Amino acid sequence: MFRRVLGKTLGFVGYTIQYGCIAHCAFEYIGEFVVCSGPSMEPTIVNHDVVFSERMSRHLCKIQKGDIVIAKSPFDPNVNICKRVIGLEGDKICTSSPSNLFKTHKYTIGRHLDKVIETQHKAKSASAIHQMKVPKGHVWLEGDNLKNSTDSRSYGPIPYALIRGRVCLKLWPPHTFGTLSESPTQRINKPPSNSDSD
Repeated sequence: MFRRVLGKTLGFVGYTIQYGCIAHCAFEYIGEFVVCSGPSMEPTIVNHDVVFSERMSRHLCKIQKGDIVIAKSPFDPNVNICKRVIGLEGDKICTSSPSNLFKTHKYTIGRHLDKVIETQHKAKSASAIHQMKVPKGHVWLEGDNLKNSTDSRSYGPIPYALIRGRVCLKLWPPHTFGTLSESPTQRINKPPSNSDSD
């Protein structure tokens, strides 16, 4: 009796370990389901959307500019973030801090004062935009909702090793099922041309 119970228990433990190993390998090397939260990727991904993040691209170093990725937050490794890859190592990024991006002001004071204030604001915005080169082994991430996203504009480029996977499919809600669209802002950085440097 004791041997029979012990045999069943050991068999159950063995199957549990086997299935656990299979599940671990599946999540580590194939992919995982992710419930997204927050407004930073709107309208591409909204709060509570469920996506599938595949891992093969990460392991094979096949992440490309324009891909949406799940990565560990550089602030807290226990928190995952969902952002779009804007630049890879060696790319030149033209960027501005989120607080200066799309900033608009309306003034109803005098015509002359309006002109002075608007000119000063434009100069301030231009000076806030700067160019940097993504270092080796890093990527530059941004949310599609540029006005409401904490991303590389705040914390800089992140190590490639923090990427967990590439989002390849939206699963929920059902009416949005399918592959993901390109960035609504078309914010894929390229080195500026000679005409832009003047």
